[in-house]
Amino acid sequence: MEEGKIKVRAIMEIMGSPEEHVSKTMNMVVEKLKNSDYFKCIEEKVSESTKIEDRPFWSKFVEAELEFDEVDMITGFCFDFMPSTLEVVEPSKINFERNILNNLWNDLIARLHQYDMLVKNLHAENVVMKREMAKLSVEAGQPKPTEAVVEKDEEKKE
Repeated sequence: MEEGKIKVRAIMEIMGSPEEHVSKTMNMVVEKLKNSDYFKCIEEKVSESTKIEDRPFWSKFVEAELEFDEVDMITGFCFDFMPSTLEVVEPSKINFERNILNNLWNDLIARLHQYDMLVKNLHAENVVMKREMAKLSVEAGQPKPTEAVVEKDEEKKE
């Protein structure tokens, strides 16, 4: 490995349905890994698709060995590829400037705020839609959607 380079091992997993979609999506991820401009893909091993027990989903993962020039590029990789695990393989010790760490944390904080806002907006939309559905159900003389779900669950138990 070249001096100053950072070698990492990352695992990315895809879960979904149907199996063909999971495989096709994983192939796209592997192509993006191989063709990246900001890291070098040294090696990648793709697993076979695995059926998730008692669920209609399939899972597939890739373990990749990657080489980066800078520590902050690893942060970008994590945001872009969302690996389930990441391990720095080499070097055993990394020294870097304080501003790199500051940038890393600020990027992380910005992304967390972005996700927090997204979740809050989705929650608010969900609350509004439930209210509107309840109004429509009452106007049509139907039980509220939550009551209908409870009734169906009780029918299954009988």
